[in-house]
Amino acid sequence: MKHWFTKSVPETLTLLSVEADTGLSEEEARKRKEHFGANILEGKKKKSLLKIVFSQLNDWLIFVLFAAVIITAFMGEYIDSVIITLVIFLNAAIGTYQEVKAGKAIDALLKMSSPKAVVKREGRTKEIDSAELVPGDLVILDAGRIIPADLRLLETVNLQIEESSLTGESLPVHKKAESVFENIKMPLAEIENMAFMSTIVTAGRGLGIVVDTGMTTEVGKIADLLDTDSNIKTPLEKKLSELGKSLGKIAVGICIVIFGVSWLQGRDLAEMFLISVSLAVASIPEGLAAIVAVVLSIGVTAMSRKNAIIRKLPAVETLGSVNIICSDKTGTLTMNKMTVTQIFTSDGLIVLDETENTTISESAKLLSEGMILCSDATLENEEATGDPTEIALLVLGDQLGLDRKILGQKYTRIGENPFDSNRKMMSVLVKSESGCSVFTKGALGSLRTVATHIFDKGDIRAITEEDLKNFSEAAIKMSDNALRTLVLAFKPADENLEPEEMEKDLVLVGLVGMIDPAREEVKPSIRLAANAGIKTIIITGDHKNTAFAIAKDLEVAESIDQVLTGPELEEISEDEFIEKVNNYRVFARVSPQHKVQIVKALQANENIVSMTGDGVNDGPSLHIADIGVAMGITGTDVAKNAADMILTDDNFSTIVVAIEQGRNIFQNIKKSVIFLLTCNLGEVLAMFLPIAFGWPAPLIATQLLWINLLTDSLPAIALGMDGDDPDVMQEKPRDANENFFSHGAGTHVVIGGILIGLITIFAFWYGFYELGYTPFMKNIPEEVVKNARTLAFLVLVCAQLFYSFGLRNSKKPFYQIKIFGNHYLNGAILLGLFLQLMLLFVPVLRSAFKLHMPDSKGWIMAILLGLVPLVTLEIYKMIFVKRK
Repeated sequence: MKHWFTKSVPETLTLLSVEADTGLSEEEARKRKEHFGANILEGKKKKSLLKIVFSQLNDWLIFVLFAAVIITAFMGEYIDSVIITLVIFLNAAIGTYQEVKAGKAIDALLKMSSPKAVVKREGRTKEIDSAELVPGDLVILDAGRIIPADLRLLETVNLQIEESSLTGESLPVHKKAESVFENIKMPLAEIENMAFMSTIVTAGRGLGIVVDTGMTTEVGKIADLLDTDSNIKTPLEKKLSELGKSLGKIAVGICIVIFGVSWLQGRDLAEMFLISVSLAVASIPEGLAAIVAVVLSIGVTAMSRKNAIIRKLPAVETLGSVNIICSDKTGTLTMNKMTVTQIFTSDGLIVLDETENTTISESAKLLSEGMILCSDATLENEEATGDPTEIALLVLGDQLGLDRKILGQKYTRIGENPFDSNRKMMSVLVKSESGCSVFTKGALGSLRTVATHIFDKGDIRAITEEDLKNFSEAAIKMSDNALRTLVLAFKPADENLEPEEMEKDLVLVGLVGMIDPAREEVKPSIRLAANAGIKTIIITGDHKNTAFAIAKDLEVAESIDQVLTGPELEEISEDEFIEKVNNYRVFARVSPQHKVQIVKALQANENIVSMTGDGVNDGPSLHIADIGVAMGITGTDVAKNAADMILTDDNFSTIVVAIEQGRNIFQNIKKSVIFLLTCNLGEVLAMFLPIAFGWPAPLIATQLLWINLLTDSLPAIALGMDGDDPDVMQEKPRDANENFFSHGAGTHVVIGGILIGLITIFAFWYGFYELGYTPFMKNIPEEVVKNARTLAFLVLVCAQLFYSFGLRNSKKPFYQIKIFGNHYLNGAILLGLFLQLMLLFVPVLRSAFKLHMPDSKGWIMAILLGLVPLVTLEIYKMIFVKRK
């Protein structure tokens, strides 16, 4: 690999075999294109649609559902088979759509190439498609052009290139062709003799030679990073996959055990096979995948109303377990708009208030006027063009009450000495009715060597060491607060003054300090996240001191020791970095590869990481993070397509809102899962124990499937649509390894399942007893068995429906919440009871399900026994609250 920024201009031309005055011949360009290929960004071979569909079906839970389809079809329950099949393919369709959509990140990068490039070939200047560029082509650059490939600059005249989308640096970079660097590990933001593909020329002009094209460019390497990183499963996907495996094994075990017990008891094997496979289906919550999809979809809709667009459904839940937010600084935490906040003149320091016009001295007025005259930027009706620093100086003039239009009419520019990185100054010669003047702006270190006088309270006097010391101290204080400083000087002049004579014997006027300020809403959002156990980390391409100053202001970092730069990161081993990564709160001067390395190191410490960003350089880290969050307004297409979530208002606080929503959604999904598993455990116990005792089966296959596919699913969906818990942001983020059964949820499943199973068995026994029989007898009349099964069926359904009320909050008893506050759940329970009554009161359905009309005692028992699990759960919660 050639590090072109370490080569001089003559060396580069020699290595690429090009003459600077003629460029390549058309024949040579054609040969090189055959060798190097077109200058386009290419993704790796994409998976076919069929492969994507099959990958969505390659999951344990899906396998278990397919087994349920086969079983129900074998049993002749074709409607159930169709319903389960629809659930499987609906989920596969959603997953396929999301994966295809995510693949568009590379397509967005493809579009970023400049469609046209001005080149010099065979001594003639011509415009060609950028795809035709080859290494060795001479490319002419001017303001407004997108760089079409990676270039080693040959000539530069005040050339400035805006690279924030690639490097994270908020200001345009002043380029200098004659620079040569020895350090091969130079950060991109500091390489001033190169221009990189997809960045934009904001000022000046230049000539560059193509050194890298297509996938070998810096943006091409980013495309490669995006394309090669494997998709990472979210915690929810992992949990559902693990649950599917466990339930699949349980289902097979139940089939084998019950069939084995039945065989030993000498029962009718055909009937018992049907019951055992029905119970296996009952032990698997077929509706789980559909319910999770419904709950997530509802969450996505709610979040879109709060300015957060979710691109991948499981990301909603993952947000709730995020414990680290890695945020890009420029444009995400800050406004991406330079603002002058301090002025220093011989009159002293002025701290500006953005909301009010400031009363200013004559020195401050001259300072602002000179900065406006010494500027090439434009600002009208809030539409700005040019260097952000110069735009900030125009805004300063407005803030100080100057009329820029009158100033422009009063003075006419008749000469200039453009900015040069050696001089670090820019000068203009302007003419007015009163004569000519030179205004020079630049770095204090440069201007102090050419200033012989100072403007002091309206007069010009000789400059003293004390004056220079005061200016130096003011500049140091501003720099310590991450302000970029700029100095203005002037002098009266002749109309025919030569550019090289402009910057001599100047009169020092004043100093301005400017910064890209933090967004107002960011600080309280970071504090709110911290209270919820979420740490904010800043990752930026900016300088160490600038990044730390912003981090300190936002209360992200307390000391400079918490800042690590990209070059420092490269000096430590991967293992050492993983060990120390939690000690850092700010990462400065980082490359796209560093961002990926940082996110991976944080993940290696079992953190769930969210990464926010808006530039091309954020794409790979957004992709590799557990949750990638892109800015919707300022974000590039690359960032948006690599992200899991897009913020339509670019508001950092929206992330915290989304995290709160994610936590609530996970809680609701957890309620649904716990409810379904409790019901299924109750059904398994209600079936297994009587069969083990030698009793008739308490429920037949159709009754089991009715409960499992209809009566269970309705409250489960309703629980998933429960309202937000106001206390959810007072809890710490969930552990990445936490499962659905933590924090007492497993106890709820066991206690609830056992109670539901036992009261169902009791109701089944009572159905025999009230008609003078016991389930141990042989040759029991069919009507007696029907009566017992009807009571068991009724009690099981009522117990499950009523129990759902208690699962609305796992910690608070009913009197601390609105127990009937979930209207969806109220409706689901009423509908479930109505469907149950239909089976009993419609003769055709009663006959089909082999039920018996219960007497008054049966109805009372169904209601009273049905309330037992709910009452027990509420007593348990009251004891828990009292202990707490």
